[in-house]
Amino acid sequence: MLEQFFGLRAKGTSVRVELLAGLTTFLTMAYIIFVNPDILSTTGMDRDAVFVATCLAAALGSLVMALWANWPIGMAPGMGLNAFFAFTVVGALGYSWQQALGAVFISGVIFLLLTLTGVRRWLIEGIPRSMRSAIAAGIGMFLAIIALKTAGIVVANPATLVGLGNLTQTAPLLTIAGFFVIAALDHLRVPGAILIGILVITVVSIAIGASAFGGIVSPPPPITPTLLQLDIPGALQTGILHVILVMVLVEVFDATGTLIGVAKRAGLLTEGPQHTNRGLSRALMADSTAIVAGSMLGTSSTTAYIESASGVQAGGRTGLTALTVAVLFLLAMFLSPLAGSVPAHATAPALLYVATLMLREFSEVVWDDATEAAPAVLTAIAMPFTYSIANGLAFGFVSYAVLKLLTGRAREVHPATWLVAALFVVRFVFFPQG
Repeated sequence: MLEQFFGLRAKGTSVRVELLAGLTTFLTMAYIIFVNPDILSTTGMDRDAVFVATCLAAALGSLVMALWANWPIGMAPGMGLNAFFAFTVVGALGYSWQQALGAVFISGVIFLLLTLTGVRRWLIEGIPRSMRSAIAAGIGMFLAIIALKTAGIVVANPATLVGLGNLTQTAPLLTIAGFFVIAALDHLRVPGAILIGILVITVVSIAIGASAFGGIVSPPPPITPTLLQLDIPGALQTGILHVILVMVLVEVFDATGTLIGVAKRAGLLTEGPQHTNRGLSRALMADSTAIVAGSMLGTSSTTAYIESASGVQAGGRTGLTALTVAVLFLLAMFLSPLAGSVPAHATAPALLYVATLMLREFSEVVWDDATEAAPAVLTAIAMPFTYSIANGLAFGFVSYAVLKLLTGRAREVHPATWLVAALFVVRFVFFPQG
């Protein structure tokens, strides 16, 4: 049955290889079941409910990817947008988490429409590579400052805005140790390096009395505190429209880039600039629908995970790999006591290491062209320095358009870039505090 449905033989794989690949992918991305509740619970959301929503959203997204697209790609709530959801939309802008979930839902519907109409491809082709790379690197820097602040390594300073915290305290020391563990294991190509690092620091923290142990296995807690709690009318306020714009843009670049990158590595894409492929079209639909479903469950935007490349490296070539990921995320729901035992200083090293991986995108920036490099740098540094992904995108797109115009190269700017830049200008003119 599995051979017939997934076409294993035609793709040169087997049930055993696919199951092993699925396990490998799950181990490399399972850190999200600890990190996502830790981030979203800062908004007032019920941590246990977010944990279940995270597992269900990951399972559902991966299941759709498996059965509809037949691609070996795992899905889960994405890093970066969960921080934007918690620390910018709710923390800085003051919207309720219910309104933020409504914004995720609307962005998912828009994302779905963009995919169905082909506008998504037009957007991707229209945004310069330097800007796309800067967005990923900037989100990495945003995650880094969140991690350092959470760990107490970076603290507020009235003279210099930020300063170095007390590194002799438990939280900073464990965070630093966790980062070293994760980086070393990842260099040694140990599957699940980030997950192992989180668990090692959790065990050490419990052993020295820095955090409490709540157990390992229990029935899944209720999801009712977040299920269908999204406030769509509240998200339709004019002041939150730029939030939806940012969500859509990041979802488009992040998910599409990941899908194409992993699929190329797996040999699933035909050559050509348009990447015309039935599997890709279905994969794009899968991640679009997963965002809508995740918002209903009670979590930030769901996306394809670049960690799926580890499963592809292990031989995964079909949806059976993604199906295995889905099943393992469902089983993970029974680990809620363990998730509740993971302290913030155990997830901070994971955030920091993910940040270092994302900063590698800077290598794609065209550094010898100031009209490309300057907007890219502004995009990236504005995100951590203004504590907002939205501001980084605004600075980058507007400066890109202006610099091309001033240097007589306006014709190089794609209409998509002009459109996005104009929308951000409108946002700052009419909603300067939004």
